[in-house]
Amino acid sequence: MNLIYAAGISAILAVGLYLLLSRHVVRMIYGVMLISACVNLVIFLAGRIGANAPPVMAAGETMLAEGAANPLPQALVLTAIVIGFSLVAFVVALALKTYRRLNTLDQRALGEAEALGSPYVDARPHAGAKEADR
Repeated sequence: MNLIYAAGISAILAVGLYLLLSRHVVRMIYGVMLISACVNLVIFLAGRIGANAPPVMAAGETMLAEGAANPLPQALVLTAIVIGFSLVAFVVALALKTYRRLNTLDQRALGEAEALGSPYVDARPHAGAKEADR
């Protein structure tokens, strides 16, 4: 059964990577969302999906009951959901700002920064450089 889950997760991840490599920003956002969902599914799969008792301890006990679900993957998935949502929200805000400024979301048309040149290459000669060094 885990092999079927792994195959499904791999297919979703492949679609997410395909969309992430697209030239359109909205498709890239969908790709990030799918990859985030795949990470959550992988964590669930690592936590052994199955019908287990909830991870609740009675008053005065110090250990979970035998056969109880592992609470760690559940906590990790909740954290991953929050991180994935915040990442998608940030990218959507960035895409909206880009669209409002440049009226396009196509990566081929977003080349203003390349026209400015590299910030690490100084076109002016240094003040202390000799004529022979220039």
